[in-house]
Amino acid sequence: MLSLTELDDDTVRSMSVGAVFSDFVGKINSLDFHRKEDLLVTASEDDSVRLYDIANAKLLKTTYHKKHGTDRICFTHHPSSVICSSRYNLDSTGESLRYLSMYDNRCLRYFKGHKERVVSLCMSPINDSFMSGSLDHSVRIWDLRVNACQGILRLRGRPAVAYDQQGLVFAVAMEGGAIKLFDSRSYDKGPFDTFLVGGDTAEVSDIKFSNDGKSMLLTTTNNNIYVLDAYGGEKRCGFSLEPSSNTNIEATFTPDGKYVLSGSGAGTLHAWSIDMRNEVACWNSHIGVASCLKWAPRRAMFVAASTVLTFWIPNNSKEPVSMDTAEIGTGTQPETLPQ
Repeated sequence: MLSLTELDDDTVRSMSVGAVFSDFVGKINSLDFHRKEDLLVTASEDDSVRLYDIANAKLLKTTYHKKHGTDRICFTHHPSSVICSSRYNLDSTGESLRYLSMYDNRCLRYFKGHKERVVSLCMSPINDSFMSGSLDHSVRIWDLRVNACQGILRLRGRPAVAYDQQGLVFAVAMEGGAIKLFDSRSYDKGPFDTFLVGGDTAEVSDIKFSNDGKSMLLTTTNNNIYVLDAYGGEKRCGFSLEPSSNTNIEATFTPDGKYVLSGSGAGTLHAWSIDMRNEVACWNSHIGVASCLKWAPRRAMFVAASTVLTFWIPNNSKEPVSMDTAEIGTGTQPETLPQ
């Protein structure tokens, strides 16, 4: 695969579908790449967690979680361990988050506390801490090694959370377009800075930092996308996309921080140059509204998902690749384990 140092407008423009996985029963709720290994994990409405080898476009393993369901998901530092939020039985069990081993399909730990669905989840890049934001209007800070919640932030509205790439700062987006920045080592002292996304009071559905820590990417529930300066909060650029009923779209930085990609309510995918503030590419997603979209951290590839998962890679032949001719990435027979 092409190295990330070679990303430019032409390369981004050439991206096309390279593999398709269509054996999901229901929408894919979330997905995550491992930071250092060529692995992808998905959580979907069919209660499955699926692990993929992205270098070879192979499904490695599928586990099912019928009791709790699967919603938000992210890798821990270990390549076969994930944190997954629950969709069912939150009232009766309170087990809103689970620390799962994909290696032997064991739940290593339950994390109780949230009373409603978790809508934002992220792992610290430097230690065993992770954060979750819930529709119960709280952000909870956890440690993989202990069951008890390590800290709680109570706030207004739907929360979105993200660590910067150094793990020193985390951001919490809340009602009214407010973004609060915390020092992760002393968050109990309150935010050290607050930004306001002027003119847009829609709830933030997702927030991400660029790899260099200089920019923040916000996606709102009404499908507006903003790139902010992470130091001063100034709006670097913004894009409005077609609305999508009952589906929040996701946007992603490329690893070099030069481009932003997003889905849209029209079933298209878009790429913009942040510096030039212009649209570089627009593609038919082939899968309807893409609710999940992430660029791989170490590869010239991204994935887009709805009820179908697609891998996108540079098409060096310059010939269009259709869904009919894209390789169906079933790989070897997956191992399927019930729970």
